[in-house]
Amino acid sequence: MIQVERRGDVRVVTLDRPEKRNALTPEGLVELRAAVAEAAAPVVHVTGAGDAFSAGADFDSVAAAAERDDAEAFIRRGQETMRAIEAADSVVVAGVDGPARGGGVELALACDLRVATPDATFAETGVKLGLFGAWGGTHRLPAVVGLGDAIDLSLSGRTLDAESAHRIGLVQRVVEAPFAVSEELAGNDDAALRVLKRRLRAHERIEEQERGEREAFAELLAAYAERLD
Repeated sequence: MIQVERRGDVRVVTLDRPEKRNALTPEGLVELRAAVAEAAAPVVHVTGAGDAFSAGADFDSVAAAAERDDAEAFIRRGQETMRAIEAADSVVVAGVDGPARGGGVELALACDLRVATPDATFAETGVKLGLFGAWGGTHRLPAVVGLGDAIDLSLSGRTLDAESAHRIGLVQRVVEAPFAVSEELAGNDDAALRVLKRRLRAHERIEEQERGEREAFAELLAAYAERLD
């Protein structure tokens, strides 16, 4: 479900499952992790095929995890993928065009820069299903937008348009062509990009938060599965 191509000094990683709004399966998470971590390019541009960025975790995969009682394993795989994106040598840009929901927002948060088109929208919709974003979102969202807005977005599940997301700092730029921003970054010195990324991210230590996410999500998912029976 992950397509990769090289455009100049930018590796473009496309979530290519438009019929499912680019929802991520466990296998897709592995592919995404490899596509970003193994990039031999100064900049990686992550985007979605069709009219969505990503709907987040694939619903069928979530239901299957509940049936097999391995929700923590599924969440761990997502967390590892997001951490690999943060740790990649490349600067990773989320080019968001269309909806980003749940894990799609978490994917964007794991990237170094979020650039959106005017058609982009963002929502942490897990609370409406009795779940929540557990791929590191409870750490990254308040770190990016501040605690107050993080609580508001997570507890309400409301949808932000691109300009509203920009105002609270969830999005750094709103442009017609997000890829142009990736090209702009790739025009800078490769070594300087790598060093700056590592220095700016050096304060982030989220393993303890992620462990709590896995445990809490597993409990909520068990209750969610019972309601489906």
